[in-house]
Amino acid sequence: MTHRNIKVAATVVVLVGAFMGLLYSTLQDGVEYYKHVDEVMVNPHQWQDKRLQLHGFVVPGSIEVKQSTLEWKFKVQNNGHIVDASYKGSVPDNFTSPGAEVVLKGRLTSDGFHTDPAGIMAKCPSKYEEAKKVG
Repeated sequence: MTHRNIKVAATVVVLVGAFMGLLYSTLQDGVEYYKHVDEVMVNPHQWQDKRLQLHGFVVPGSIEVKQSTLEWKFKVQNNGHIVDASYKGSVPDNFTSPGAEVVLKGRLTSDGFHTDPAGIMAKCPSKYEEAKKVG
């Protein structure tokens, strides 16, 4: 191999390495897992500080809100597993329905699930779907 070929090969290796490093770091920041509460709470340490979309049902009677600051604390469950959740902001109308089905975007920490701003999506209750089928 000539000196020129060595330079070209070294340049290619450096560029490919830099590209792969950039791709890896970009994908790590953008990854967001969609999990049910029971999947996460079986091994919560595995999911701590990772971006999650957490699916479950609001535990009836668990919702507490400070009206002055719009800070919400509530519990979300699925298949017998429960996680404490918090959120700051306004919530969808059907969020406060007993047993509302929700998807929360945020991160799991040692003191519960912290929901991002505008990170609550409350699904329509199945009673609305049945009413559409009947009517």
